[in-house]
Amino acid sequence: MGLGGHARLILERVRPGGRLLGIDRDEAALAAARRRLAGIDPPPVLRQGDFRDVAAIATESGFPHVDGVLMDLGVSSPQLDDPGRGFSFRKDGPLDMRMDRRQPLTAERVVNELPERELAALVRRLGEERWAARIAGFVVRRRPLRTTRELASAVEAAIPRAAWPRDIHPATRTFQAIRMHVNDELGSLEQGLRGAVEILSTDGRLVVIAFHSLEDAVVKRFLALESRDCICPPRQPVCTCGHRASLRILTRKPVRPSADEVAENPRSRSARLRAAARR
Repeated sequence: MGLGGHARLILERVRPGGRLLGIDRDEAALAAARRRLAGIDPPPVLRQGDFRDVAAIATESGFPHVDGVLMDLGVSSPQLDDPGRGFSFRKDGPLDMRMDRRQPLTAERVVNELPERELAALVRRLGEERWAARIAGFVVRRRPLRTTRELASAVEAAIPRAAWPRDIHPATRTFQAIRMHVNDELGSLEQGLRGAVEILSTDGRLVVIAFHSLEDAVVKRFLALESRDCICPPRQPVCTCGHRASLRILTRKPVRPSADEVAENPRSRSARLRAAARR
C-alpha cells in the first residue's frame, strides 16, 4: 500500500463500482494512506499485515476473488527518510529496520547476535556483497553496535577504500541484506505470489514491481513456472507432475522507468515491473 499513490490512481480508474483492498506491514504507512485517500467514495479497505497472507486477508476482508493484484516491493521513501526506523545509513538512528514494528526481530539483534559465519553468509546472499566475510569480521569485532552509523562505519572500515563502489554508498548492500533478513522479504514474496494467484479471477492481472535483482529473479522464476503446464525434468519421457499453467505472461522483459520518471524520482531507477494474467 505504501502511502497510497498507486492506490489513488487505481481507484480513479475502477469507479464506479470498483473496490480496493490495501495491505501494508507498516501502521504508519497505512495511516498516511488513509489521510491521502480521504474523501474517496467508496473508501479503500486498509489492513495491516504481510502480503504473504494476501489470500487470507483478502478473503477475511470481503475480497475472495479480485481482478488485479499489485505488489510494490521493498522499503518506502518515508521509511528510508525517518532516522528512527533505522533503514538508512545516511542519518543516524537505532538499528531497527522492521517494517512491522510489532515483530520481535530487529536489525540490532541480527548484527549483534548472529555468529560471524552466518552473518557473512547473510550479507553475501541477500546483499550480493563480495566483501561479506570481511564485513562480518569487522562487525563482530566492534560489537555491540547500536546505531545505523556504527554499522555503516564498520562496513566502511571493512571495505578497502579503492574498492568502494562509485555509484552507491559502500554500506548499501549490507543494509539491504540485513533489512531483507529482518523482514523475510523473499519468503513473503514467494508466499504472496502464490496467494495472489489463488484469489485472482480468470484474466485477472498480477503486477509486481521489484527494486533489485533478487526480488526480480523470484518473480521471473515464479511467472515462468506458472505459465507452463509441465514442470517435470526436461529428460523425463512422460509427465507425472500434473501441473497446469495458471498464468499467461504479459511482459517478456521487465518494464523499466523512463528517463523522465527517473529524473523526477531517482529512487525509481532500479524498478522492474513484470505482469501476468490469470488463466
